[in-house]
Amino acid sequence: MPVAPTLVFDIDGTLADTAGDLIGALNVVLAGEGIAPVPVAAARTLLGAGGRALIARGFALSRREVAPAKLEALFVDFLAAYNAHIAEESRLYPGVEACLARCADAGWRLAVCTNKMERSSRLLLGKLGVADRFAFICGQDTLRFSKPDPRPLLETIRAVGGEPERAAMVGDSRTDVETARAAGTAIVLVDFGYSDVPVAELKPDRAISHFDALFEAAEELLRRRATAREP
Repeated sequence: MPVAPTLVFDIDGTLADTAGDLIGALNVVLAGEGIAPVPVAAARTLLGAGGRALIARGFALSRREVAPAKLEALFVDFLAAYNAHIAEESRLYPGVEACLARCADAGWRLAVCTNKMERSSRLLLGKLGVADRFAFICGQDTLRFSKPDPRPLLETIRAVGGEPERAAMVGDSRTDVETARAAGTAIVLVDFGYSDVPVAELKPDRAISHFDALFEAAEELLRRRATAREP
């Protein structure tokens, strides 16, 4: 009997619109350094690689660099500000809860693989009411490596008893595509996230505009991949 499908989700720009709270925490850090605030509209070019990269990119917008030691100190401040206000503006995208329920009812394995810190990920998903839907949550600090390295995705799939050939990464960015390709899994992108280029240019296996379409898209994609592997 074939192993049940596994869906592994990114968080920021995929499961939830988190830009307001992330940029808000960034601006707290930037204000302390005398740097002008970043507009939420800039989120697409800033988010996706974790908090440290977000801070460095915020500095770069003002043509300033940040030394590694200073970045680590600012990252601590960023996490404190972010976790304190983690779900003030963040919301699940329409259809997420119904989609997760449908996948769970079908026996699919569900997990998260994100470049968010694990504690922040669990805190946010808990406040949004969906943490219990995921059998495993892999953050940037859960392992010794992070996306686009394929190992976090592969370890996440292994942790829930899935198989890469029967799994799909669900994300919104180039990072998610590169991770899935390197891991040998399918990749589905949402087109409403934080990608700084149209998702079609990233050539995912499937692209969706609403979570209502995810179950059928992933089911068809994984079925076709299974058929292609048959002798």
